Amino acid sequence: MFGYIVANTEQMNEQQTQIYREYYCGLCRSLKKQFGNFGRLTLNYDMTFMVLLLADLLDPETSYSEGRCVVHPKKKRRMAQNRVIDYGAAMNILLAYHNLMDDWKDEGKTSAKAAADRLKKYIPAIEEQYPRQAEAVRSALDALSIEEQKTPKDLDTAANLSGQMLGELFVFQKDFWAEDCRNFGQALGRFVYWMDAYQDLEKDRKKGRYNPMVLIADQPDYEARVGEMLKGALGECALILERLPLVEHLDILRNVLYSGVWTKYKKGNEK
Repeated sequence: MFGYIVANTEQMNEQQTQIYREYYCGLCRSLKKQFGNFGRLTLNYDMTFMVLLLADLLDPETSYSEGRCVVHPKKKRRMAQNRVIDYGAAMNILLAYHNLMDDWKDEGKTSAKAAADRLKKYIPAIEEQYPRQAEAVRSALDALSIEEQKTPKDLDTAANLSGQMLGELFVFQKDFWAEDCRNFGQALGRFVYWMDAYQDLEKDRKKGRYNPMVLIADQPDYEARVGEMLKGALGECALILERLPLVEHLDILRNVLYSGVWTKYKKGNEK
C-alpha cells in the first residue's frame, strides 16, 4: 500500500532536493529516537510527503542537526526536527504495525507477525496520544479486511475506506485547515488504493485475492478508465493543494503530486 507518494528527484533543483532529504532524514531520526532502530525500517516516502505539507501549513518551530547513519556512514546528513515530524513518525509506526498484522491474518506471513511483534510495544502509547487517528486506522483496516473477503462489487468501496483512514492522518490538529487536510488525505488515499490495485492485478488474479480492478480489467478501455480514476483523485488533491497557504515546500509538493506519483504507473503501463 505504500511507496507511491514519491518525488521525481530528476526534476528538483539542489535546494528542493536538500529540503526533501532533510525531512526524510529527520523522519528517520525521529523513528529511531521514539521507536528504536527497528522502527527506522518502516520509513517510507508517503509520510515524508505528509510531513512536508503539514509543516509548511502549520509552520512549527524547526531545528536542524547533522549526523551519520548506517545507510550513509561516510557523509553527515542535515536533518530537520519539529513536532510535525515526530507526529509523522508515530503515524508511520501505527500504519506499519496494522499493515503487518493484516499480512499475518490474511496471508499467514510469519515474517510480518514477527515484525509486528517488535512494534507492538509502541502502539498503546501512540493510541493514547492520538486516539482519533488510531481509531481511524483500526476501523478502516478492519472494514477493509471484511470487504476484501467478498467478491468485488464496485471500484469505490475499498478505496473509500483507504481514503477515510489517510484523511484522518492528514488532520494533525483541529483548526481552520482541518477539513481541507482531511479531504486531501481522503483523495490521496483513494489514489494509493487504486494505484496499488492496478499494479497488483495480475498477481492478485493468480492468487485469487480481492482486487476491484477485475471488474473492468477485460474491457477495451481499461487503461483509459484507470488513468481517469487516478487523475480524478489527484485532481481533487491538486485543487486543495493550490488553495492552501503553502509557500516553503509548495514546489516540492507539486513535484510529488504532479510528477513523482506517476513514475510507478508509467512503468506498469509500459509493462
